[in-house]
Amino acid sequence: MLEEVRNAAASDECIQQLHPAAYPAGRTQSPLTPFVVENLRAVRARADDLQDDVFAKVGASSTVSTSFVHCFAGDDVDLDGRELEGTVSFFAEGDAGGTSPYTRESLAATVGWHAGRALDGDPSPLEQEVEAIRPGWAVVMYGTNDINIVTLEDYAENMLDLTDALLDRGVVPLLTTIMPRGDDPDADAEVPDFNMALRAIAEARQVPLIDYHRELVDLPDQGLSADGIHPSVLRDPGARACVLNPEGLAYGYNVRNLVTLEALDRVRRAVVEGEGAPDPAGPALEGDGSPTAPWVIDRLPFAHVANTLFSDHRELDLYDGCMADQDESGPEYLYRLELERATSLRIFVFDRGDVDIDLHVLDAPTEAGCVQRAHRQLDADLGVGTWYLALDTFVGSREQAGEYVLAIMER
Repeated sequence: MLEEVRNAAASDECIQQLHPAAYPAGRTQSPLTPFVVENLRAVRARADDLQDDVFAKVGASSTVSTSFVHCFAGDDVDLDGRELEGTVSFFAEGDAGGTSPYTRESLAATVGWHAGRALDGDPSPLEQEVEAIRPGWAVVMYGTNDINIVTLEDYAENMLDLTDALLDRGVVPLLTTIMPRGDDPDADAEVPDFNMALRAIAEARQVPLIDYHRELVDLPDQGLSADGIHPSVLRDPGARACVLNPEGLAYGYNVRNLVTLEALDRVRRAVVEGEGAPDPAGPALEGDGSPTAPWVIDRLPFAHVANTLFSDHRELDLYDGCMADQDESGPEYLYRLELERATSLRIFVFDRGDVDIDLHVLDAPTEAGCVQRAHRQLDADLGVGTWYLALDTFVGSREQAGEYVLAIMER
């Protein structure tokens, strides 16, 4: 009887832990909690023709470069005592179209590309690469070129489409934040916004995020080569990108190889080998998005995904506090933010297709409480106290309800 009680308690605890993970700043590898691990296992279960020991490389020039992971297929590897040999060998034995995934020349990685290029065509380069090598995983990094080519909204839409395409096929994407832009101050100023969009997408889909940018900012020249846009690499005299000791980790490619290998090691152990989640479940998000129990913004940066098609709340229609005349009579969700200090925020909402979800900052959960609104992005300087966000569905010729991804960061 005591054993049954213990088993029941353990089962209840497991159920309580299975809620989406928050992806906080301050760590390079996003949490692999019990919920995330179960999510990744479910993705991999969608396709039994994919290979656990193969990953695809998806990106632009910093992914095409032979300094990115190629060296793990050779002998010049110094792990500096880290217990990663098993993962190096595991993927070295994978068959990626007749070669190892480390040295594979990916059809979904080309110099100069932005994320949308991987999705162009029928079949797209992404689809061609997946069918050619049948990977269980995909290491993805776009954004450096996107800053100069597309808007932030287009980037977010492309990355959502790319992520969803991989997930639908049973491939787990490992999304990687982009590097600083040492070549262009204006472009560099946009890097935090693009990385915040990527963080929000990773959290929305509960897939791994590798915060490469975090590891670079304190390195000499931010881990960038002389051109200010590509990573640097240890040379002695040739490239030694898999030397992962303190000397090597002063260089950008060496760091990317380490954090990528660590991410692959974490998913291999948790998902393939069944070792379980390496990270504990944090607290669940409080609230339900209603006017009486708004979701609580409990950290910054903050991200959340929801779908107004499933909202029963239609209390807010015309935000006259903002002198707004837009018809927001569609369903909405509310969030609450408690500030103990004056804070400058940048708030984004990303949606796709015909979906149109608008942002409203409120000092009370009423139409008259609106102090600021925007279609997709706004900057708000908020004082100490309680604030609300309303994510509301615009109504034109019809209600344009649907999925959105909310992202909030300090600026």
